[in-house]
Amino acid sequence: MAVKKQASVKSIKRKSRKSQKVAMGRAREFLYRGMSMEELVKLKREELIGILPSRARRSLLREMNHEQKVLHEKLSGDQHEVKTHVRDIIVIPAYVGKIADVYNGKEYVKFEIKPEMIGHYLGEFSSTRKSVKHSGPGVGATRSSKFMPLK
Repeated sequence: MAVKKQASVKSIKRKSRKSQKVAMGRAREFLYRGMSMEELVKLKREELIGILPSRARRSLLREMNHEQKVLHEKLSGDQHEVKTHVRDIIVIPAYVGKIADVYNGKEYVKFEIKPEMIGHYLGEFSSTRKSVKHSGPGVGATRSSKFMPLK
């Protein structure tokens, strides 16, 4: 007769947590202020402006300049990939899924416009500054570095 070992409380809790993780692994639908992407795309311009944050709302209420209008037409149209210097345009739901190459002052940074970017400026995703990476001190910087062999 084999004696069956009972599971400990700790192992039972672990198994239940594991099963919850598997169930939670499904991708959730994106919601912006309680609205799905399909609803956002169908909104009129005035309705969309009403749900955006104040900075984006003020920017969209002003008229676009020529460069912004050209970029807006390209991103709203059937072009999938757009290369631009315009960093001060607000991302709207019509742009989602397009690929943008935004100039950061030195090179173009390529990224896909995602639903989470709605209401932000394009320039926020193309950083103009990079972090400083310091190396060791140069020759002559310290007393001990005078006698380092140069290779």
